Amino acid sequence: MGKSRWSVSDAPDLSGRTAVVTGANSGVGLATASHLAHLGARVVLACRNVEAAERARDVIVAEGGSGGHGGRISPDSRISPDIEIVQVDLSELDSVRRAADELVERFPTIDILVNNAGVMRAEREVTKDGVEMDFATNFLGHFALTGLLLGPLRAARGARIVSVCSKLSTVGRLDPDDLAMTTGYSAAAAYSRSKLAQAIFAVALQRRLALLGDGAPSSVLAHPGATHSGVMRDQGVLSWLFSTPSLRWVRRTFIMDPAEGSLSSVRAATDPGLLGGQYIGPGGFLELSGAPVLVAPPEETDDLRLARALWESAEKATGVGFDLPDYPVNPQS
Repeated sequence: MGKSRWSVSDAPDLSGRTAVVTGANSGVGLATASHLAHLGARVVLACRNVEAAERARDVIVAEGGSGGHGGRISPDSRISPDIEIVQVDLSELDSVRRAADELVERFPTIDILVNNAGVMRAEREVTKDGVEMDFATNFLGHFALTGLLLGPLRAARGARIVSVCSKLSTVGRLDPDDLAMTTGYSAAAAYSRSKLAQAIFAVALQRRLALLGDGAPSSVLAHPGATHSGVMRDQGVLSWLFSTPSLRWVRRTFIMDPAEGSLSSVRAATDPGLLGGQYIGPGGFLELSGAPVLVAPPEETDDLRLARALWESAEKATGVGFDLPDYPVNPQS
């Protein structure tokens, strides 16, 4: 899988390929989109706020190929990054369907789908469909979007679907029958269970994609470690960490900027040696920072019964089915 310390210079040229990145208007999503664009891909910023997406597009274009990302496009090059925008609110299934219809119409093939967008609500909030907001946005919206984009993903030989999870998924607890999270709510618990659901889905999706044979899309996972982003900065003790001057050394040592933190997603999206179902995260202390390496997924991703229950709940909640062969669940597992 390349040299031990992977960087974006190890990524292949992406000219002629199309990548869709959700939540690409800021933070890790913006940095991921920028890296992919500067590797030559046509990048679609799939964002809730169109004005913010337009500003993000301007940032990517203005950076040329440098911008601290180690891109392939020289700042003096006449080639401008190819950036498109599609509006989507992942917490609203009608919005997800509209966005998917637009993407399918505009892009016959999609080579890379990065399910990156994420929220972490400070207080419990439910959607109009009665689903807790973190779960709806971070998992269900991406579940539906992925299912609705299977056509163009399968049309692109060897497409890659990246689920951007979190190290916090390892402490998540998941009840597929309680999508509203009526009991045990806390901001951390809601966020961690939504990210655990993403991880379980990503591995379960790979089990089904693998049954299609050679050339099928693959589903992989990534997490950015401790990266300076809105989700981290605005939450409780993390807000204190970011605002306390005496803790600058902690931030410098263990917290990456988005350009660095996004490298896990970029490697997951582009490394030709990566296998479906594998997980990329920072290789440093506690996976907080460092160059992207193979890491272990949550143990729950091996639980076929839990994966089946989650999948069925997601299909029921979204009304989106996947036209894929199913894998057997061993009654003794």
